[in-house]
Amino acid sequence: MIEHSHLRIIQALHANGTLTEAANALCLSQPALSHQIGYLEKKLGVALWEREGRSLRLTQAGLLLLEVAHQVLPVLAQAEKTLAAYSEGRQGILRIGVECYPCFEWLTGVIGQFMRQMPDIEVDIVQKFQFSGLEGLLNHHIDVLITPDWVKKDTIDYEVLAQYQLVLLFAADHALAGIGELTPELLSQETLLTFPVSLERLDILTYFLTPAHLEPKKLKPIESLEIMLQMTALKRGVCVLPEWLADIKSKDLQLEKIRIGKNGLYQKLYLALREPDKNISYIKKFIAVGRKSVNGTSA
Repeated sequence: MIEHSHLRIIQALHANGTLTEAANALCLSQPALSHQIGYLEKKLGVALWEREGRSLRLTQAGLLLLEVAHQVLPVLAQAEKTLAAYSEGRQGILRIGVECYPCFEWLTGVIGQFMRQMPDIEVDIVQKFQFSGLEGLLNHHIDVLITPDWVKKDTIDYEVLAQYQLVLLFAADHALAGIGELTPELLSQETLLTFPVSLERLDILTYFLTPAHLEPKKLKPIESLEIMLQMTALKRGVCVLPEWLADIKSKDLQLEKIRIGKNGLYQKLYLALREPDKNISYIKKFIAVGRKSVNGTSA
């Protein structure tokens, strides 16, 4: 009963706010769009939108259909892309979700090698999600998810891509220069520059400062890695990065690094995927390339 075009209409109404703008977005005339909406409402037996001044808003039924559209349309789009790939003689499409800033930097160093070895696979990178990355995976909006977070789900499998050490970066002439070991007390006196993620996802808090019942003097979220490093070089704060990324990004900025705590602070990078997809050949190849790239070898 509900068709692909109906879901696109609901999305257009919600995104554009007026009937005229929604019709323009759909390349329809306003009377044609009104007719289609009226036909759908008659079939469903419920109103989907109502006027509110010059604009319109979705009813409760319209919002329910909008939620369905958000879930279904990306899956249909992926199916169409995959079928097109098959018809063109390609093997398929790998949609990769990236859930953290270092994850994207890691992927940058891997994706070229993978595409050279698997030229028949089209690759899409998804960084921003309508839902969380894990929900995107469960709802088939993406095929694999690069993430530092392991969340138990019965239908999701996690493959370890890499294990690395987190280090603290600071300016070469910072007061921390020459310190042999970073303690929670020392870090609590600093402005900590971080990526804009929820606090529970910051390992430097969860596993280092919070157990010592301490917090930074100031926590400052920064959207851009490059700006974060520039601010660190200018002694506007200190930041925490994976050591491999710190080594790449800090070469020209005269930044120093120090191990976090006596034994260091380590993190794993995971590839999450749906269990039935574990044996897909190009996904297995992507995992192999990712792991060997970390070790400086080729797959």
